[in-house]
Parts: sequence; structure tokens; C-alpha cells
Amino acid sequence: MTLNQEQQNRIDRRFARLRGEGRKALVTYIVAGDGGLENTVPLMHQLVASGADLIELGVPFSDPMAEGPVIQKGHERALANRASLRKCLALVQEFRQRDAETPVILMGYANPIEKMGAEQFADAAREAGVDGALTVDLPAEEAGPLNQLLAERDLRNIFLLTPTTSEERIAAITRLASGFVYYVSLKGVTGAGHLDLASVRDNLARIRRYTDLPLCVGFGIKDGTSARAVSEHGDGAVVGSVLVSAIGEAPDAAAARERVAALVGEIRSALDR
Repeated sequence: MTLNQEQQNRIDRRFARLRGEGRKALVTYIVAGDGGLENTVPLMHQLVASGADLIELGVPFSDPMAEGPVIQKGHERALANRASLRKCLALVQEFRQRDAETPVILMGYANPIEKMGAEQFADAAREAGVDGALTVDLPAEEAGPLNQLLAERDLRNIFLLTPTTSEERIAAITRLASGFVYYVSLKGVTGAGHLDLASVRDNLARIRRYTDLPLCVGFGIKDGTSARAVSEHGDGAVVGSVLVSAIGEAPDAAAARERVAALVGEIRSALDR
């Protein structure tokens, strides 16, 4: 694949632009259907208006094993609203009617993809305007077929690395990865614990020996201070639990958008300082 072909993907274009501007990426996560299916696309547009560079759209699943209690509840609310993988794809297609540039990554679990069929999923994702996928429970050893299907459609496959990932597995995973690498800053589930910035610094340096892809740090990023701290060592911050919590606690859709706007705006300002 040539550089020009790679640049067709919105994720690559966005990171290239941010790098040229000397800015760090703000990656925001919400669960599709949380707060109502009809409110997901307005929330996505609010994220962008408030300063998000990329959107991870969570695909609701009944057993989201990597998630802490906040995001688990977001999945439960979304499933109660009858959200599904197919509806997530429809939401992205609706989002694309107004926004042709912001990268959207579907973040979820392998079961819904397997149920749909990997090739049908890849085709549908491309058609809807999805830019990449992050499949939390798909190990590198089993990721080859999906990786190829996504690559053939110019879609990126995002992988997770953790503080306990071995050198051997870092090498194997980064050979498969594209778009960016999501570094999990904590041992445990989303929303847990406190950041160990020395560990983040050292592990990002270790990962950089194997890949030139952008490195974004997630888990434990709750505000502008923590986002700025991790971005000193990486290429961006991923924010999820605090946004899902705000959506869950909001009395209505308008209040949810207002709270999300305030949170994202504060983090964006901190990253840009």
C-alpha cells in the first residue's frame, strides 16, 4: 500500500494534520444508543464541536468484559434502547450526512462481528463511513483474517497494549496494527485506578521501539489535567468513562449534550495549552 493510499483514511489524515500543527489528539468514546438512539448522532456532532478529533463509538454488548461499572451501565442502557451493531452502522451513516471528515472507530467485541460475518461487517463498515475497528477481545493470534478484510477496504484495525504486554507480543501486535495504538494506562477495567505517569512514559518509550504509529493513552483519563499529563508522552488521550457517566446522569438529551460539551471543551483547552 502506498503512502497516498494510506492517506485516504480519515484516521491517517487526522493524525497527520495534528502532527503538522503540533497538537495532541483528543479521542472521545460514547456508547451508541446510550441516552437514546435518536440522541447518539447529535451527541457525536457535539463531541466534534467541542473539540474531539476522533470518535470511538461503542457497540453495545451484553458482556463487555473490559469495561468498568460506568461503561457497563452505558452498554446496559443502550441495549435497553435496542441498540445493535447494525444500528451503530446506521448511526455512522447518518453522522456522515453532516460530517465527512471526523474519523469514527467502532469499539466493541468479537461476538457481534462474528454473528454478522466478518466480510459483511467490513463491507457494511466501509459503506457506512466507518474508518476503523477496535475489537477488545480479539487476540492478535486470531486477528489476521479480519485484519486483511479491513485493510482491503482501507479501514484501520486498532489494537490495545497494556502495561503487562510482553516485548514479544508488542512486536506481534504492532505488526498487525494500523491507524494508531491504544495504550491502556492501567491494569484493570475502564475508569479504574490512578495514573502512574512514570509507567506511562516508560511503556510508551518501549512501544515506540516497535512502531511509528501514533500512541494514544486511555483508561483513567478523567479531566484536562490527566489528559495533558499523558499527552506529554503520547500522541493523544482517550476519554470515555467520564463522558458515559455524564450521559447517564443527565436528566434529558439536551442536558447530556451540555455536560459533554463542557467536559470535552475543558480537556481540549488543557491539551492545547
